[in-house]
Amino acid sequence: MSLARRLVLGTVVILILTVLILLWGAERSLRRDLEGDIASGLEREAQLIREALPADSLGWDLAVHRLSSANGHRLTLVDRTGRVRADSDFPPGPLPAIENHAGRPEVRLALAGRTGVATRRSETVGRQLMYVAVPGGPGVIRVAADLAQVDTIVRRAQGEVAGAALLALLVGTVLALLAARSIAQPLHGIAAAARAIAAGAPPRFPRSGIAEIDVLVQSLRQMHQQLGDRFAELRREQAESAALVESMVEGVIAADGRGRIVTANPAARRLLGYTATGALPDLPALFRVKAAREVVDIALEGRPVQDRQLDMDGRVFLVNARPLPAGGAVLVLHDLTEIRRLEAVRRDFVANVSHELKTPLTSISGYAETLLGDPADAATTRRFLGTILSNARRMQRLVDDLLDLSRIESGRWQPNYSDVDVAAVARESWTALAVRAETHHVELVLDVGPDASVVHADLDAVRQILTNLMDNSLRYTPPGGRITCLTRRMTGAVAVGIRDNGVGITRDHLPRIFERFWRADSSRSREEGGTGLGLAIVKHLVEAHGGRVYAESERGSGTTVTCVFPEAVA
Repeated sequence: MSLARRLVLGTVVILILTVLILLWGAERSLRRDLEGDIASGLEREAQLIREALPADSLGWDLAVHRLSSANGHRLTLVDRTGRVRADSDFPPGPLPAIENHAGRPEVRLALAGRTGVATRRSETVGRQLMYVAVPGGPGVIRVAADLAQVDTIVRRAQGEVAGAALLALLVGTVLALLAARSIAQPLHGIAAAARAIAAGAPPRFPRSGIAEIDVLVQSLRQMHQQLGDRFAELRREQAESAALVESMVEGVIAADGRGRIVTANPAARRLLGYTATGALPDLPALFRVKAAREVVDIALEGRPVQDRQLDMDGRVFLVNARPLPAGGAVLVLHDLTEIRRLEAVRRDFVANVSHELKTPLTSISGYAETLLGDPADAATTRRFLGTILSNARRMQRLVDDLLDLSRIESGRWQPNYSDVDVAAVARESWTALAVRAETHHVELVLDVGPDASVVHADLDAVRQILTNLMDNSLRYTPPGGRITCLTRRMTGAVAVGIRDNGVGITRDHLPRIFERFWRADSSRSREEGGTGLGLAIVKHLVEAHGGRVYAESERGSGTTVTCVFPEAVA
């Protein structure tokens, strides 16, 4: 039931109860007053009758009838024994057998010398009468009046009061309706504002003019403002947390108490092989590896898991899991695959560098100890010193290449762009290798495209690239062979390549030729003085220009290494 109906119904009930109480109280008060007035009048009449009653008992009957006719009331004379000596309700003459009145209350009081008053239904005449008895005459003079007129007056008064009460009830109901509407309408507005707040819509607060409701509206307005501020703060914190989780390189997965995934950042989807929008299974079924499922079970049971290393699908993960206070768990996956690979590369690098330095150091140490131990002739001494110098220079080249490679990989080196004439740089680089080329009877051929004679790159870098490529080709080109420097125009780029007709490289070895210290024929490369870093330096220099490098070769058919340099951007 609505508040307005309750207010109206409550008001109507109160009004009805009030009217009933008023009617009952008015009836009681009016009846009491009327009966009191009648009793006073009857007492006076009885006293007058006592004075007017003849002394002779023979005249009592006629006097009673005469006086009763005069005042319209019943008149009865009772002696001291309670016997009725005269009664106006019976015709003059001998009275019939009438019950003794000595036990009547009013008679008993009058016989005791006091005025007696009683109201009851008369058994003699069968009507509701008021009796007033006073001492006098034969013993008691009793006057009785019919109370029917009292009932008539009371009913008339009750009717008038009921009419006024009905009018008051109607007026009160209307006023209650108006009051209920004036109270309920702002309450409905407050309820609508509360629903708008719950729905996130802007609320409209009512104005009632009622102090208590206005206080409630003001409190609701302050609550809405505080909630808005708190929600804004929560949304900001949630956005920051979401952005932080989304930008993490570690995979983050959160699940509820039933194992359903509620959060999975892009890194987690990528690491586990799921698309950015694809549906994810529940957490217990997310992993196919038994060790990973054990971690999930432990976390869902409410126990943390710290730094557990797992191998999944050829990758290495470090997994940390924490149970959530409300049930569920959050897992963090850190991909260690690249770190482990870099560690392996570092170990291989240290081993390769140690091996590359050990050989010339052993030669230098051995020849130096020989020279110090046993005096030799001048020719032998010169030959030994030449070997020591050659190995020292080899070590110097290795150290220089390592420093260059480190500088390029660390990003400390940046290209100084200019337009480079490829043919001129190729001839300059070949000049540094001319002695070895003449010894091996290897010639250089230039095949420069007319629209690809110039590249936009760093001059020193192009010189080092061509020198390393030519030097590498010279080692594997047989006597009488040919090395070609060629350029070609490509879409948005210029390709510069070095081709030889040497021994070539098998397809199995071709993808690894740009790795550090990798050699297709390690014994021959060392004999020629190579460091194993030339092609790795070439790869990093070309990529520093935003280009790419690739090799094409067949065993016994020579090798072509192509460097693609992007064109200059206006």
